[in-house]
Amino acid sequence: MDEELKPISDSDMDSMFILPLSLIPLQTPALQTARLIKNVRLRSVIEIFSDKDTGSGQIEIEALPRMFGWPADQVHPDLAVLRRLALLPSYDIYSLRISLREHGIPVNDFEALRLTGEKAQQLTKYMLLFTRPLMRMIYTDENVEITSFDDILRLFRDPDIKKARQRLETMAKSLNIEIRDVPRFLEDYGDTFLSLSYFRNCLDRLEPYFTECVLSLQPIRSHFQLKQDANLMKACDTIEETINNMSASITGRLEVFEKRSNEMWEHISQDEFRSVRAMIERFHVTIGAALCGLTVKMNAFARMFPKPNSGGPIKRADFMTSEMIQGIDLIRDVEKRYAPSV
Repeated sequence: MDEELKPISDSDMDSMFILPLSLIPLQTPALQTARLIKNVRLRSVIEIFSDKDTGSGQIEIEALPRMFGWPADQVHPDLAVLRRLALLPSYDIYSLRISLREHGIPVNDFEALRLTGEKAQQLTKYMLLFTRPLMRMIYTDENVEITSFDDILRLFRDPDIKKARQRLETMAKSLNIEIRDVPRFLEDYGDTFLSLSYFRNCLDRLEPYFTECVLSLQPIRSHFQLKQDANLMKACDTIEETINNMSASITGRLEVFEKRSNEMWEHISQDEFRSVRAMIERFHVTIGAALCGLTVKMNAFARMFPKPNSGGPIKRADFMTSEMIQGIDLIRDVEKRYAPSV
């Protein structure tokens, strides 16, 4: 790969591993402008500032009482909330919506837990994959131009093609709703399709990072001195297996969701819609946790080794044992920890 690897950068609301604390009703003003982030070891830390020149100013959650002069003989309310937030496996909005409620963590505004308009626009090509069967069903023979999910809703709000209107009436009857309510019904489920698009996008953009990281293990394994280190070789195997297994697991899960979504359009009913949405949402935290961990690890790798010739085998070996392997069990065991019971 000739192109330089660059760390993946999203806005705070679109990120897998950043939680802007302005969303959480905390008492300490200084914390309201800070962020909770996952560091390279997948530990949650408070980021007070971040700048490309000065770097990232991070502090451990347990160091906050000393920093802010909180009483030592009792747990400050902010510390109690932050400890719970630190346990969440991912800070993507879809995992947060579920995890915050499950852990009883208050939010200033749950409506704020949504992707930015810019990110939603980037996901259009993925969204169209999920809605294409619907378009074929309603606009079978018509030439319609679709560039966003909003375009789809617009067509359903004003179906000026006679054949399309007839098919839409049939669809409304299957859903047991009025034809004018179909756009609102689709909009309610649009966020579920957007979540699949988001996770698919996150996985797709990680692929070149996976490739480079796994390739970087080869010089370590073949180095005359390093290959004698059994612990290092075991760490390399664990890293490669985790990357390959989790990538395959997420891909397989998303393919199941995509197949189930396509089948849903063929047997359309409100119960079918609810069933598909519930199935997808049950795995938001599991998929989010895996992608969050992988994104953090790949970002760290990209910062340290942006090009294939960045650093030699010894430097890479040190990085693998000191940074990459730390916390990787949180990624490897994500199915055991967060997959819903059947």
